Amino acid sequence: MTLGTPKPLLPTAGVPFLAHQLSRARSFGVRRIVFATSYRAEMFSEAFGDGSAFGLSLEYMTEETPLGTGGAIRNAAEALTCGPDAPVLVLNGDILSGHDIGAQVAMHVERRAAVTLHLTEVDDPTRFGCVPTDDEGRVTAFLEKTPNPVTNRINAGCYVFTRSVIDTIPAGEVVSVERETFPSLIEAGVPVLGYADASYWLDVGTPAAFVKGSRDLVLGRLHSPALPGPTGEFLALPGAVVSPEAKVEGGSTVGARAVVESGAQVSGSVLSDECVVHEGATVVDSVIGIGAEIFPGAVLRGAVIGDGAVVGSGNELLAGSRLWPGVVLPECAVRFSSDV
Repeated sequence: MTLGTPKPLLPTAGVPFLAHQLSRARSFGVRRIVFATSYRAEMFSEAFGDGSAFGLSLEYMTEETPLGTGGAIRNAAEALTCGPDAPVLVLNGDILSGHDIGAQVAMHVERRAAVTLHLTEVDDPTRFGCVPTDDEGRVTAFLEKTPNPVTNRINAGCYVFTRSVIDTIPAGEVVSVERETFPSLIEAGVPVLGYADASYWLDVGTPAAFVKGSRDLVLGRLHSPALPGPTGEFLALPGAVVSPEAKVEGGSTVGARAVVESGAQVSGSVLSDECVVHEGATVVDSVIGIGAEIFPGAVLRGAVIGDGAVVGSGNELLAGSRLWPGVVLPECAVRFSSDV
């Protein structure tokens, strides 16, 4: 999925993923954003330009070599224009969140914090930074991906920094805010706060999570001003052709000029531009790449089909199946499953 496109630009509910973040940030009063880019950096400016389409002013700062999370923030800060006491909102580029950004910023300013972290609760905190707080909401430790978490409250990937704190991060060096900056601030006794809430939150770090995020946006489970159509069972982009005899549901997106033929069943999936799902094919919780073709009788469940790939009639690709771009799977050639 990311061979030719950075993950933050993957089409999600009909628009590049970051469009949802940009539009939500603007809805909370943000007017100027600095992108911290690295992999295929030029594609970000091609996608968003100067930001005027979003009512924003956009700047782009590129890392010549990866600088880590802290180094990236410090590098991007070279383009900031605010004073040392101003709050700076930092968003992780692969998070969908419905939390109240304005309330997080207000808490930060009112309590004169060095950093205020958005926190959320998850069932399995071992995959994330574990963040315990005291009764006043002050962060007492930052335990990055520990096997024995002391709380299920985790770093949700949205921070408010006081500008002067960003300036203390060494310039041009590889720095991790999770392993270095946050722990050192906590140890120094400066106020690091946690803004905790239970609103919608999703780390779009796997194909399954990507599909879920797109599906939830189309179904209206998370509001986004960037959604290019009304919420409902499916979203069809301009030029898409969906047969009245096809069944398309579950928050699916049908890309521009894509075709879903009579008798096809599509549920909770992302169909990219110009792909074709032929009569009688079944596509569930899957991603179909640009120009890919799914022939009659094929069944896809939790699969990812690369751009221009072909799934021949009668094939069944189950959870975890991946078909490389351009690969042609002949009719009834082989059955794939997660157990193979």
